[in-house]
Amino acid sequence: MIIIKSQHEIDIMRKAGEITAITLEKIREVISPGVTTGDLDRIAEEYIRSRGAIPSFKGYAGMPGAMKFPASICASVNNEVVHGIPGPRRLEEGDIISIDVGVFFNGYHGDAARTYPVGKISEKAEKLIRVTEESFFEGIKHAVEGKRIVDISGAIQRYVEKHGFSVVRDYVGHGIGREMHEAPQVPNYRTRERGPRLQKGITLAVEPMVNEGSYKVKILDNKWTVVTADGSLSAHYENTIVITEGEPKILTIL
Repeated sequence: MIIIKSQHEIDIMRKAGEITAITLEKIREVISPGVTTGDLDRIAEEYIRSRGAIPSFKGYAGMPGAMKFPASICASVNNEVVHGIPGPRRLEEGDIISIDVGVFFNGYHGDAARTYPVGKISEKAEKLIRVTEESFFEGIKHAVEGKRIVDISGAIQRYVEKHGFSVVRDYVGHGIGREMHEAPQVPNYRTRERGPRLQKGITLAVEPMVNEGSYKVKILDNKWTVVTADGSLSAHYENTIVITEGEPKILTIL
């Protein structure tokens, strides 16, 4: 069931989104060769908790048999698509890193992701990051009352494939609110299902995951980290948005 949010609920989600966005900015400022993904996780958790919020991801239950997610952010490097677990890995010049942040504040979640360069990166990696971000904005042009989820999905897929990349099929965007993952699902590719008609007050996490090569992915033995099946680079861009009477409002951009 899709939950329509009241203005009061949206105001709380806007605050959760602000904390999410600032957390991403604080991480961006320190990304450089030699920094560990664990360092980034500590910075994020300290800031989130300093704002009276809780990291949404820490302790999150995954697939059966998997440990609960042990960190406050997902830090996915190079060919890691999503759900990279922070730890001792040191970033190197030329890497790209996708950071996904979830914040739980006063009963509601904010969720956003960005992919950042580490030092100087290749032109192909720069294009991948740029196209992934741009595809999000192409998609949300259709996040308006009366349209359907498939309109968002199709716009993202068309834009990505026009630029020679592929969209991940196995993981999708989602509704968000009191729960991190609510109905409806928001694929980044056109499906046979058109999805529900959009209404004012629906809140969504729209999140293109874009691969340099094939869209196929696999999960590592830790049962969390998703990587490209062919070893190619992957980028991720996400924001929490709310459907309004006019253009959608992005809750996770400062």
